[in-house]
Amino acid sequence: MKKIEAPTLEAAYSEASKQFSCSVTELDIVVVQHPSKGFLGLLRKHAVIVARPRAADEAEDEAQLLTEEELPAPTEPIAYPEDDESEYEEVYADEDHYTEGDDDLDAIAEEVETKLNVLFKTICFKLEPIHVSVYDDNTLLVEFNGEDAALLIGKEGYRYKALSYMLFNWINAEYQLQLRLEIAEFLHNQEESVARYLTGVFESVDRDGHAQTRVLDGVLVQIALKQLRERYHDKYVAIRTTRDGGKYIIINDYHNY
Repeated sequence: MKKIEAPTLEAAYSEASKQFSCSVTELDIVVVQHPSKGFLGLLRKHAVIVARPRAADEAEDEAQLLTEEELPAPTEPIAYPEDDESEYEEVYADEDHYTEGDDDLDAIAEEVETKLNVLFKTICFKLEPIHVSVYDDNTLLVEFNGEDAALLIGKEGYRYKALSYMLFNWINAEYQLQLRLEIAEFLHNQEESVARYLTGVFESVDRDGHAQTRVLDGVLVQIALKQLRERYHDKYVAIRTTRDGGKYIIINDYHNY
């Protein structure tokens, strides 16, 4: 009998098969711990099994009964995209999406709220029930609050960005809606901070016809991009990257960029 640990059940089963030089159907396996991806890389658990060869006649009978559905399904890793502008242009897109009536939007918001609360029920953070409501005709507002809600933001908003991207991909693919994610008033506070900073940038653009922002950290550059594009829809507004990876925004006439 051997104890085997691996990132997934499939990998653990495969390793057991290799160590005993036999098929999985010829092993007696007990799952000690199921794998868990955790949340945003935290509290991840590997699969742990205990395996031993079974008698030849028992394995043969079991092999005849075993169906494909009973085998552990492969676990696909989550692939996160590169941190570039296109990732966020989807989240803040102004394109119209097909939606049905207000009653349908309310029903979708209720459904998303139920699913999110089930998903986050076992998380180690102390959170209040997640609230989902209709923000506008194309957007759902998802709100996280509670004692540990701020931990979902992360340094420079990196967890906020990851969570926002994952939730958007689900909501947009499933319901063709946009997402506004609010965690402990983080987005509201950041939007107000960026709006105050952009006052001087607006003055430069209005006076000179062009300007650029300072290097902005984390989610701030995406908030600034949205606000600048809303104000200067007739100008070229885009993110640029410095040699050391910092990001800033330029505003210019289309024929001058």
